[in-house]
Amino acid sequence: MDHQTTIDKSISVDGPGLFMGQPAHVTFRSAPANHGVVFLRRDMDNARIPALVQHVVKRSRRTTLRNGDATVDTCEHALSAIAGLGIDNLLIEIDGPELPMLDGSAIQYAQALQSAGIRQTEELRRKLVVTKPIVVRQDETMIAAVPSPEPGMQVVYDLDYQDHAAIGRQLKVFDLNTEDYLKQIAPARTFVLDVEAKALRDAGIGTHLTERDVLVFAKDGPMAGNTLRYPDEPVRHKIVDVIGDLSLLGAPIQGRIIAYRSGHALNHKLVHELLRLFRKQRHHELSNARPPLDIRKLFRILPHRYPMLLVDRVIELDGDRRAVGVKNVTANEPFFTGHYPGTPIMPGVLIVEAMAQLSGVLIGQKLENTGKLAILLSLDRVKLRRAVTPGDQLFLEAEAVRVRSRIAHMRCRAYVGEELAAEAEVKFMLVDDEQEN
Repeated sequence: MDHQTTIDKSISVDGPGLFMGQPAHVTFRSAPANHGVVFLRRDMDNARIPALVQHVVKRSRRTTLRNGDATVDTCEHALSAIAGLGIDNLLIEIDGPELPMLDGSAIQYAQALQSAGIRQTEELRRKLVVTKPIVVRQDETMIAAVPSPEPGMQVVYDLDYQDHAAIGRQLKVFDLNTEDYLKQIAPARTFVLDVEAKALRDAGIGTHLTERDVLVFAKDGPMAGNTLRYPDEPVRHKIVDVIGDLSLLGAPIQGRIIAYRSGHALNHKLVHELLRLFRKQRHHELSNARPPLDIRKLFRILPHRYPMLLVDRVIELDGDRRAVGVKNVTANEPFFTGHYPGTPIMPGVLIVEAMAQLSGVLIGQKLENTGKLAILLSLDRVKLRRAVTPGDQLFLEAEAVRVRSRIAHMRCRAYVGEELAAEAEVKFMLVDDEQEN
C-alpha cells in the first residue's frame, strides 16, 4: 500500500459546460487524508457532493452526481484526470451546475492539477483488489473486472463502430500504473456522430457548440477541419470515461477492466458491484483491527442501555463525516421472543434505530455538539431490503449530509456481508442533554 495524495496549492479553471453551456468557475483545493474527492456548490449554500457512485443520478451521455438538491454535471473528465494522476483527496469548489467542457478531453484538468503540485500524506491508501470476475451486461454491451497480478488497473476497451467507416473498430489496452496517462489518454476528446449532434441540438442540448468545439464525425471523418490527435482517439476517450467513472468507487482498483461498447450507465453498474466487494474486504479488515470505540466508550457517548443499545462497537470513525459500526445479532435478543416465534427476524424499526444510534455517535464527534442529544426528527427514503436473523453481523454506516447547530441530516445504510439490509435518511433535532433529564 502506498500513501494517499492531495495537491500542494489551489488551482482554478473556467469555461462553459458541455451540455448546459453555462459558464463555470472551478477551484481545486487540497484536502486532508481520508477526505476523498468532494464537490462543493458555492452557489447552493456550500452543499457538498462526494464523488462516490452512491450519489450518481441517471443522465444521458454523462456522469452526474447529486446530494439533496445539489447536483454537479459532466464531471467524468475531471474525475478521470484526478484518478489518472493518482490524487485521492480534493475539495472541488464550483459555482454552477456543470463542470467546464474545456476542449472535451481531460488534458487541461490534468495539466492544471499537475501544475498545482502533488504531495503525499501520512495515511496509507486503501485499494480494492479484484478477487473474482465481475461482469455486467446490457444488450450487446459489456464491462467486466477480473483479477490481475499487476499492482494497478489495466483497461482493455473494444470500441465497435463497424457501421460507421470513419471510426470502425478500435481496440486499446492501457495500464494506469505503468503507462503515461498525460500523453496517451488524457488528450483524447469526447466525440459524437453527426446524426447524434443534430438530435441533441433539436432537443435543445449543446446549442452553444459548433463542429469546431466538439469532435463530430461525418461518414468521411471529423467535420469542420478537425484533425484527430490519435488515429484511435475515440477508443482512447472511452478509456478517459472508464477511468473517471470507476474512480467513483472511492478507492484505486487492482484488477483488469475489460469493456465492449460500454458507456457511463454500464460503467456505473460495474462500480456498484465493485463497491459490494470493496465493502466486504473493508469490513473484514476493520473487524480484525482495534476499534476506535468499544462498548465501554459507547456507554460514555450514548444514553441507551439494555435492551435498547443496538451498537456493539464502532470500527471506523472518519472525523465527523462518516462512521462504521457493528451490531452482532444473536438468538438471545429479547425481541426474538415475539418477532416471530419459530421464525426469528430482527424488526426493521430496530435496524433503523441501530443506524440512528450510530448517527448519534457521529454527530457527537463535533466539538460544538458535545453534551447534546440527537432526538429523531424524521425518516425519509427508508427501505428494508433483507431479513436480519440470529447469527448475522450487521455492519452499520452513517454519513453526515449536513449538520447545523440544531439540526443534523444523516444518510445511513446497514449491511449483512455484501448485501444491503436497510437504508434511510435520518434527521435529528439536537437538544441540550439537561432538557431531557
